[in-house]
Parts: sequence; structure tokens; C-alpha cells
Amino acid sequence: MPSEKGIMNAVTERDRRMTRETGERERNFVLPLANISAHEQEYVVELEMPGVDQSGLEVTVEGDELTIVGRRKPDLANGDLCYCESAQADYRRVFEMGPDVDASRITARMNQGVLTLRMPKSEKAKPRRIEIKPG
Repeated sequence: MPSEKGIMNAVTERDRRMTRETGERERNFVLPLANISAHEQEYVVELEMPGVDQSGLEVTVEGDELTIVGRRKPDLANGDLCYCESAQADYRRVFEMGPDVDASRITARMNQGVLTLRMPKSEKAKPRRIEIKPG
């Protein structure tokens, strides 16, 4: 199993800002909590995004950047909000992928507010056994 440093060399967070500049105005984003694990064949990234369903997700790869945006559905409940601890902003996270990630084979699945990205390692990054021939 690679060290934590090795994992972060493969997938590291690129942008820790809570907002981004748009053409019209500044828009607020919340950083979803993320877990990254390394396996022999792949990296797995899990992000918690309660209130987001599959139709509100956008996952893009551009160069070595992986961008995840989750848009919350507006709360349609009638009445005045009396107390609120959850942020009413959309989610956004940008990661820089290392050269050992095969970006063309990344898959994503959303289940109960958790987005799971499977990021296969490129063939040259996978461990392999070298055959030793006699004399």
C-alpha cells in the first residue's frame, strides 16, 4: 500500500477556495468532505454531498484537473426557516491528478449522497513482477 504522501501525489486538491469568480457575480461553494484511498489497481475518491442527486452532478476532466460540482435542489418546503446548520450552497472540489491515473477510464457513481469515483491506475503505474531467468 502506498504511503499517504504517495496517494496525495496521485490525487491532490488543487483549489481550496470556498468561492469562484463567475462572469456576473461571486458564487458560494462548499467543499464536500473527501476520502481518497489507494489500491493496487486504482484510487477511490469518495465525496459527501447530501442533497445532491445524479442530475445535479457534473464531473469533468481537463488536462490533469478533475473537477466535481454538485448542485443542490432548492428546498421547496413552505414556511420560514427557523434554524439551519447546513450550508445552502452548491458543492465544488478540484483535484490535480498525477500521471499514474488513467483519466480516460474514470467512473462515477452516486449513492445516498456519496459520490464514489474509481480512478484506475495506468498500466505503467501498476506493480508488476519481473521474471528472473537463469544465468
